[in-house]
Amino acid sequence: MSFHSMWAELLPVGRGSASGGYRRFAWTGADADCRAWFREQARARGLTYETDRNGNQWAWHGDPAAGNAVVTGSHLDSVPDGGAFDGPLGVVSAFAALDELRGRGVRLGRPVGIVNFGDEEGARFGLACVGSRLTAGALTVEQAHRLTDGDGITLPQAMEQAGHDPDAIGPDPERLSRIGAFVELHVEQGRALDLSGDRIGLASAIWPHGRWRFDFRGEANHAGTTRLADRRDPMLSYAETVLAARREAELAGAVATFGKIAVEPNGVNAIPSLVRGWLDSRAADQESLDAVVAGVEKAAREHAAAQGAELDVTRESFTPVVEFDHALRDELARILGTDTDLRVPVLGTGAGHDAGILSGRVPTAMLFVRNPTGVSHSPAEYAAEDDCVAGVTALADVLEGLACT
Repeated sequence: MSFHSMWAELLPVGRGSASGGYRRFAWTGADADCRAWFREQARARGLTYETDRNGNQWAWHGDPAAGNAVVTGSHLDSVPDGGAFDGPLGVVSAFAALDELRGRGVRLGRPVGIVNFGDEEGARFGLACVGSRLTAGALTVEQAHRLTDGDGITLPQAMEQAGHDPDAIGPDPERLSRIGAFVELHVEQGRALDLSGDRIGLASAIWPHGRWRFDFRGEANHAGTTRLADRRDPMLSYAETVLAARREAELAGAVATFGKIAVEPNGVNAIPSLVRGWLDSRAADQESLDAVVAGVEKAAREHAAAQGAELDVTRESFTPVVEFDHALRDELARILGTDTDLRVPVLGTGAGHDAGILSGRVPTAMLFVRNPTGVSHSPAEYAAEDDCVAGVTALADVLEGLACT
C-alpha cells in the first residue's frame, strides 16, 4: 500500500466536520479506530503485531527478541482540533519506508520495529507522552492512576472501558533493552526548513519546557449590581498575567502561552470566583525558561494582590533540555548527506516528542519534514506531498543504513 493510499485511508478518522480538525483523544472511539488501522497495516505486511502493557502498539519485521532493533514511528492521537500531520506523518511514513526497503530488495540485518505511542499529546488527561513516559519509567503507576479527564474519568477507567488492563501498566525495561536506536520522523512545527529551502532536517535538541497551572481565586458576585470598587475579580488578574507572559517571553527570546482556561461559576452575568489558566513555556536553555516562569509568577502575584485575589501556582509537568544522541545524529547526517547527497540542516525544536522521553534510555534521533506555513496544532497544519515522499525516502535510507550494518 502506498503512502498516498494509507494517508487517504487514515485522513477521515476522528476529523470534525465543523472545524476540519482532529479529536483523536486517548482511549476514545477515534483512538480505537486509529489503533485498528495500525493493526491492519501490520497484518497486511505480515509483521508481528503486539500491544504492550502501556497500550503502545508495535509492528515488527524480524525477531524483536534478537535485540539491537531499529525502531521508528510516532503517535496517532491529536490535540483538540489538531492537524493531520503531527504524529500520523511519522507512523504512515514508517510503514511506507519499510515498503520501500522491501521494494529495494534490502536484506535487513537487525530487527526493525514500528511503534504508535499512546496519548502523546495529553489532550484528554493533561499530561503529554503518557505511553512513552510509562514505558521509560518517567511516570509512576501511582501518578498515572491519578490522571483524570474533564469528565472525572480516570486513566485506569478509560483504559478498562477500551478493553486494556490498567493493572498491567508500568515501566518496561525489557522492551527498551531490545532497542538499539529509535528514529522519529515528524512534521516540523515551525518554519526553519521553509526559510532555508530544505525538505528534510535533523533535530539537535528539544528545548526545556513545562506546564504550570495558575489558580486565581476571587469572590463570585452579581455582574450587574456589584460596584467595580467592591469586586474581587480574578479574571482581571488572569488577563494581566497573560499579557505579562508575552512580555517575559519576548525579553528572554522564549515562548509562553496561556492556551487553556477554566472559569467558575462560568456565567455571563456572574463575576468569577475562580479563574484557572494553564501556562505552557519553552526556551532554548534552562536559565531562560526559569526567568520567564519566575517573571510571569511575580507579575501574577502582584496583579492578584491588587485585585484582592488569591493565587496558587502549581507545576504540572516539566521536561529538561533533551540533547539527542550525537553519534546517532551524526550517523544519520552521514547516511543522508554522504550516501544520498541531501543537504540536511540540524535544528532545535520547542516541541516535546516521544523521542525526547526515550532519549534517556535508548539512542534517539529525529527527522523533520518541511512545513511551509509553520502552523501546527491546527487544521491548517500542512506538508506538501512531494516533501512527505522525500521524508519517506529519507527514513528508508536511514533504516537501511542502520539496520543493514
